[in-house]
Amino acid sequence: MKYSIKTIADYLQGTVEGDPDIEINNIAKIEEAQPGDITFLANPIYTPFIYSTNASAVIVKDDFKPEKELKTNLIRVKDPYQAFSQLLEFHNTTFDDKIGIESPVKISDSAKLGENVYVGAFTYIGDNVQIGDNVKIFPNVYIGNNVQIGNNTIIYPNVTIYHDTQIGEHVTIHSGSVIGADGFGFAPNNGNDFKKVPQIGNVIIEDRVEIGSNTSIDRATMGSTIIRRGVKLDNFIQVAHNVEIGENTVIAALTGISGSTKIGKNCMIGGQAGLAGHLKIGDNVKIGAQSGISHNLKDGEIVVGTPALPIRNFKKSSILFKNLEDLYKRIQTLEKKLNNLK
Repeated sequence: MKYSIKTIADYLQGTVEGDPDIEINNIAKIEEAQPGDITFLANPIYTPFIYSTNASAVIVKDDFKPEKELKTNLIRVKDPYQAFSQLLEFHNTTFDDKIGIESPVKISDSAKLGENVYVGAFTYIGDNVQIGDNVKIFPNVYIGNNVQIGNNTIIYPNVTIYHDTQIGEHVTIHSGSVIGADGFGFAPNNGNDFKKVPQIGNVIIEDRVEIGSNTSIDRATMGSTIIRRGVKLDNFIQVAHNVEIGENTVIAALTGISGSTKIGKNCMIGGQAGLAGHLKIGDNVKIGAQSGISHNLKDGEIVVGTPALPIRNFKKSSILFKNLEDLYKRIQTLEKKLNNLK
């Protein structure tokens, strides 16, 4: 990354206060930045650092008024946090800006690749695969037969994508994730063993989804496991067969979602939550970390705990939990007094 302060300001639709020709070559935190770095100030807690930072430029709000002399240059914008996020996205795009097919790779003759595609070494691409324009596939990726991948999608190293999976545009799948493995389907026999139920469905991932590293999304028994547009999944998440996750839902790490559960739009699910199978979770639901969900949730509910309770009830109960030992001692004392009276 090598751009002048003015070029960055123009990209962010901001204005420069200082020397617009200084070259920026790195992005850093305001308290750690060095000459040549650019940083930002959005949280007032970090304001003291703007007077001591060594950064060559700081992105600030357009109405920022310094209380003492600055030794850095400013880029004034409407929303510093959003502007800095935009700059990070631009930097990340240029970092991954690769085109071409490395060697060795195995690409089926029947596969179709779009324009400006990058395929890293030791990648396997199966029969009848369709890959859109500007797709980046990093080394050691496996893509099974009949997979479809939309434009501008990024597949990071060591991802496995099973056959018949459909992936939309602007999707990011991080290293080690497995998309489309068999769902956990086994039928008990007369004895103590289990017979595997064939999993003949697929996985559909819509546009602008991001999937963290080492996350598993199982194929449906029949039909599709569906990740709707705008969903963000953290690392180490298990999505079982026939699950559906609604638009713009975000799920933190180590969450497990059992088979055939349907999650609505705009939900937020904390880390290590567990959802039982065949549930219906409404829109705009919030589930606290480490919660156990065993029943359906209506639109807008906020729940915490195992088994999960409405957050107001959970807070009341937690007060009782803290006082259980004291309450137990008081009951023992009262029992002794009652016995003495007898």
